Amino acid sequence: MSLSRTSRGDTSQPARRRFVFVLLPDFTLLSFAAAVEALRIANRMAGTHVYEWMLTSEGGGSVRCSAGMDYQLDGDLPELTRDDVVLVCGGIDVAAATTKKLLGWLRREARRGLTMGGLCTAAWTLAEAGLLDGKRATIHWENHDGFEEEFPEVELTKSVFVLDGNRLSTAGGTSSIDLMLKLIADDHGEELANAVADQLIYSTIRTDRDTQRLSTPTRIGVRHPKLSQVIKMMEGNIEDPISPAILAREVGMSTRQLERLFRRYLTRSPKRYYMELRLQKARNLLMQTDMSVINVALACGFTSPSHFSKCYRAHYKTTPYRERGSQGTKAASST
Repeated sequence: MSLSRTSRGDTSQPARRRFVFVLLPDFTLLSFAAAVEALRIANRMAGTHVYEWMLTSEGGGSVRCSAGMDYQLDGDLPELTRDDVVLVCGGIDVAAATTKKLLGWLRREARRGLTMGGLCTAAWTLAEAGLLDGKRATIHWENHDGFEEEFPEVELTKSVFVLDGNRLSTAGGTSSIDLMLKLIADDHGEELANAVADQLIYSTIRTDRDTQRLSTPTRIGVRHPKLSQVIKMMEGNIEDPISPAILAREVGMSTRQLERLFRRYLTRSPKRYYMELRLQKARNLLMQTDMSVINVALACGFTSPSHFSKCYRAHYKTTPYRERGSQGTKAASST
């Protein structure tokens, strides 16, 4: 079934909108494919080409996605028109894939007033270019900690996707579908967007108010309200950890009761669970930012670098300095 223009009461020829996909090395295939498929199906359901697209990247030729498949490009980074929409597609090690030439091109084209977006991790690229300063944005949850430290001038959210003026961003995965359905609805109405969703067997359309990840208590299967409250407090106080006694008092229980709850539901003490949260954030910062090891330690509530190193080594079987060194080698080899 297609939705002809006459069936929607519109006999005029709709304007054709072009999306320019900038594929970074090791881009995430699902995020890119989901966006393109939504556009392709929109054309089919509309009965005419309301959208077109092109694939580009620095240097042209071809680019490989993180799944190991090569994609032939339409050319090098082009000069665009104001009506074009640029969608940068990121993936693994987005910081290393963000080159000076790409940043210069993005800044130049942004001055034309283009709409620009980042899929999956590519909000990092837009932020590095200064195009998200003072804007709301989102990024894949795995890159959240590093992004937040690196770009404090960006209002980072945990939404599935974000539209803030002419800046777009998604959290990755299937969130590209939600963004494209929103754009299609804005361009051509809800009926066409819903028809595209039906073709994709996409029965639950998310909005920019939906979050990209289940809360930690839900994800780990904790349904005790007070324990969930304590976990949220821990997650919100990584830099300045709160003692178990104060956490227990805040939710109206004794320290011993809190200990029993953690042992029952999480098979570890509150202190151990809190330490693992802090170390996970520390690892994210070491792998995603250029922060010094000392600053990473301070950002995760460790006042002593030696204590931080000892705890890190006990949990990850390597030191923070070696972790940072292995990332430096990886980044160098990928540029």
